[in-house]
Amino acid sequence: MQTITERIQSLKAEKNAVILAHYYVPDEVQAIADFVGDSFYLARIARETAAETVVFCGVHFMGESAKILNPDKRVLLPDQTADCPMAHMATAEQIEKLRRETDDLAVVCYINSTAELKALSDVCVTSSNAVKIVKALPQKNILFIPDENLGAFVAAAVPEKKFYFSGGYCPVHAFLSAADVSAAKRSHPAAPVLTHPECGRAVREISDFLGSTAEIISFAGRSDATEFIVCTEPGVLFELRKRYPEKTFFPAGMVCADMKKITLEKVLHCLETGAGEVFIGEEEGARAYAPLARMLSLG
Repeated sequence: MQTITERIQSLKAEKNAVILAHYYVPDEVQAIADFVGDSFYLARIARETAAETVVFCGVHFMGESAKILNPDKRVLLPDQTADCPMAHMATAEQIEKLRRETDDLAVVCYINSTAELKALSDVCVTSSNAVKIVKALPQKNILFIPDENLGAFVAAAVPEKKFYFSGGYCPVHAFLSAADVSAAKRSHPAAPVLTHPECGRAVREISDFLGSTAEIISFAGRSDATEFIVCTEPGVLFELRKRYPEKTFFPAGMVCADMKKITLEKVLHCLETGAGEVFIGEEEGARAYAPLARMLSLG
């Protein structure tokens, strides 16, 4: 009798499917995926894959992005209720009002957003490429949606531009306190603090390195340190420990409950039944495609 992992692999081959997994989903799901990465990497893979079916092990906006980039492919989410609260933290009214009031404006949309918000934007970004892309834009005024913490990080790196924000935030990252990080530093004084820029300013200011999940992984590899405090969702520790078994990583305690909804059983179920298919309206998909494609070009 086949194990659940063997059954997944058999169905994947049978249905010409590829399994993509974000760093934040459970370890056992990352272990069976064909590709594991952050949002930018997985967006590229989704666009380039020859598979007919994309099983996206992540939250809803990620499945939407994969569908927008691949309108002719079937995109399956193992759990349709796995959502990102921040993805909804901007409104069409905010965007339209600022467009009316502000000349020379670019609406820059973090990929952690709904298809509706992407469709109203000029370009999408991820935490890996946001600084590079904003610097490349000709506009001097930037409305950065929906994450104000990442936006502030980008604004500090691009001081020549004026930034506006929608007030959004990631509940998982934003609620980590500087006191929690300071306590971890007292327990592990030799460990550099590696922090995702979705964290709040007070945490960013006492960190040794700021970067996307992929950049945190890369920094840990090239650093001479052997211990690290990691201020992002602890699912990334699976990849860190796999790549650098000689090093020790201490999570800061944040957990994304939505990412943890993705299980092997749900991956198997969607492959068996086609459940969790993502649908995007043709018009909205076409409008959302342009800022995503521009991101892949500029990023």
